[in-house]
Amino acid sequence: MSTSRDLTRVAFSGLAARKMRTVLLLLGPMIGVAAIVAAVGLTDSAKGDLKAKVAELGTNLIEASAASAFGQSSPTLPIDAVERAATVTTVESVSSIRQLSNVVVTPYTEALEQFDTVPIPVLAADADLPRVLEVGLVSGRWLDDFDESSRARVAVIGQALAAEFSYLPGENRTVELAGFPYAVIGVLEKVPLEPGFDNAVFVPFAAVADDFLDEDPVEPNKLYVRCQTGTEDLTSEALSVAVGLGGPTQISSEVKSEALELAAESDRQLQLIVVSMGLLAIVVGGLGIANVMSISVIQRSAEIGIRRALGHTRRIIALQFLLEAIAVGVVGGILGVLLGMLAIFVGVSAAGWVFVMAGWLAPAGVALAVVISVLAGSYPAVRAARLEPLETLRLG
Repeated sequence: MSTSRDLTRVAFSGLAARKMRTVLLLLGPMIGVAAIVAAVGLTDSAKGDLKAKVAELGTNLIEASAASAFGQSSPTLPIDAVERAATVTTVESVSSIRQLSNVVVTPYTEALEQFDTVPIPVLAADADLPRVLEVGLVSGRWLDDFDESSRARVAVIGQALAAEFSYLPGENRTVELAGFPYAVIGVLEKVPLEPGFDNAVFVPFAAVADDFLDEDPVEPNKLYVRCQTGTEDLTSEALSVAVGLGGPTQISSEVKSEALELAAESDRQLQLIVVSMGLLAIVVGGLGIANVMSISVIQRSAEIGIRRALGHTRRIIALQFLLEAIAVGVVGGILGVLLGMLAIFVGVSAAGWVFVMAGWLAPAGVALAVVISVLAGSYPAVRAARLEPLETLRLG
């Protein structure tokens, strides 16, 4: 055997002649690489989906809440908080709400016991809330100025609550809020930046003053503000000054898109955990390769002895086993990458994400499999090279 071509042919013939052993050798790098590719690809796909949502929804929505007020257990904002916030030059639009507590919502009177323990948010909202949140309605219309001036008992419900109450678009329907009947006039679309709104009931401020609070007009306790993109931090600071005006009310601000961005970053921790498990799997697979190839050296001792007797050097014998290890690494790595890509595809299809896979991931997976396989195959290769023809008679 004097040429690399002959050496390669013998190495691959050795793998092909023992198919079950070769399959066992491939499993280690294949499973390890698949786990790593799937972990990185799925978390990147999830992060890409969240980034796409942030880009679509905008990063410039700020929530400003009343944090504390002297002498109040439920702090509120000034009645003219919207007008004060609008004076900030970087603010584009503002809307206010008042969150209510202890208001039981039921689809009808007979369902009171069923929904008595289910907290459904009830919010007083103004006419500008959907525009500020940049969401539309599934059906019907939003609250308007006429609803306020007429003090009408009307309500808009979130999309998830509409499904819970089996509400049909356009249906003449009422819901009961603490025993008061409110006509459902619309269904709000899902609000990704404020998921709690999907199960909420929105009513006019005037109706809240009449039915639930002993105050008129009703003071808001939260503002939603759209500011100029890139001025989120500056606007948050300015809102505290503009709305509080040095009074007792403290304002806490939150950029709503930061929650999605933090969720995207938290996926990195999960990615590291799963990648570590993949590395552990591929290392264990490497030990399996070393073990199986060491047994193979004993099983093929007669073959090695004959070739040594024919003049093949230790270097040639060692190279043959190293070539087998490289072949196992390449094939196992490729199969692992394909299996990992399949796992990513299945995962993103089930979750509704966009398929994302870094270009470096496939070659890196194959390279890692080859490195592990070569390291694992080095000991059996050296052991095979050290066998003497007479010793093979004892082993074989």
